[in-house]
Amino acid sequence: MRKALYILMSAAAVLAAVSCTSKKSEQQYANRAEKILAEINDPESDYVVVISHRGDWRNYPENSIPAIESVIRMGVDMMELDVKMTKDSVLILMHDKTIDRMTTGKGLVSDITYDSLMTFNMKRAHNVATDTIKVPTLREALLCCKDRILVNVDHAYPYYKEIVELADELGVTGQVLMKGKSNLDKVNEDMSKHENNLLYMPIIDINKPKGKALFAEYQDRGVVPMAYEVCWQYPGEEIDSCVAKILETGSKAWVNTLWPSLCGGYGNDDDAAFDAADPADVYGQYLDMGFSMIQTDRPELLINYLRSVGRHD
Repeated sequence: MRKALYILMSAAAVLAAVSCTSKKSEQQYANRAEKILAEINDPESDYVVVISHRGDWRNYPENSIPAIESVIRMGVDMMELDVKMTKDSVLILMHDKTIDRMTTGKGLVSDITYDSLMTFNMKRAHNVATDTIKVPTLREALLCCKDRILVNVDHAYPYYKEIVELADELGVTGQVLMKGKSNLDKVNEDMSKHENNLLYMPIIDINKPKGKALFAEYQDRGVVPMAYEVCWQYPGEEIDSCVAKILETGSKAWVNTLWPSLCGGYGNDDDAAFDAADPADVYGQYLDMGFSMIQTDRPELLINYLRSVGRHD
């Protein structure tokens, strides 16, 4: 059990010289990324961490460098990005298995070399090609984010070894988070192969049998990750009890407000908050439940609301 706890939290130690027991002013942190991680690791902090899904994809191509720069300017705390590997083993940012939707080219990422990929331009969300924006490498994205914002690498577990090595080389290991649904023994086995590890967070779909079983395993074995991502399809005792137990152990709770099936059903997502007379009608319920990490497709709307209630200062 002690080894499991160490592995899940080891990357946090890279930046967690910022102890939960001794609060610092913002000026005392080495950089903004360090401050954000300190807020996550502090059970007493009421700061709400905002995670932007694929960056500012409403104004720039998703998973592009301009989309990352835009959310950093907004004040977002973590950038969620998607990772794939080209035919010649270059890690790039791309959600889909093909490049069809997001570039002017076509084909599987795994069948395309990096040089070939660079002959195409990225597309905006409304399917209009840009003139100059290219698909970034993971290296370029991590360098853009270094010291400025945390990073959640998604669709990335198959490339864990390569990502850890890259993060170590760039000095960003403690800024990079990976999530998963694997059991503890599998996670520990994979992470024990590396001297340093990324931050790791379990995904708990609490209305489904596998999600319940994974959450029970963490609770029964006394393993306390820095946070849990919690998904649920309908309200009730299961979700309420789950979040209460998470908070009791000192972990943080992460909610996805991207679409209704992740956060309790119709009327509870980002679009509902955008359409509401007051976004508090949607986002406020998650603060009341105890969530302090929110992944969103409307980061500016969420940040403005959180600042209005003193939860993102």
